[in-house]
Amino acid sequence: MLDESYRHWTGHGLLAPSNLDEPQRLTWLHEQAPYSLLAHDGAADPRFTYANACALACFKYPREAFIGMPSRFSASELDRVARQVLLEQVTAQGIAQGYSGWRVDAEQQPFMIYAGVVWTLLDEAHKSCGQAALFWPDEQRIGVLA
Repeated sequence: MLDESYRHWTGHGLLAPSNLDEPQRLTWLHEQAPYSLLAHDGAADPRFTYANACALACFKYPREAFIGMPSRFSASELDRVARQVLLEQVTAQGIAQGYSGWRVDAEQQPFMIYAGVVWTLLDEAHKSCGQAALFWPDEQRIGVLA
């Protein structure tokens, strides 16, 4: 759903090596992508429903603790207003690109995210069912897959 919704908003799928078949590509996105992929549901206080391996490493949470956590906790209290403005922009326009900002890990240590993209998740009926995000944890490696 993340990939298909991303394709809806951008015209192309999530960045991945071109030599992979579809099952390999999805496994690569989940386990090996050098960028973080996250999703939260469409609730009033959204909760994380997905995180790839890179996202879990950045946020330093085990999957069991991260999934179901309110997504607002991904930002410090000081950065939640800017995060909320970004999410409202996505709600209005479907997608926002080029975002960089601070997030906090499980130990409340700040880290930067780069070249962020946030988009509306669409179900099979093209109804909004949450939001997804992609960000690069290393500014020097933006766009580098190896």
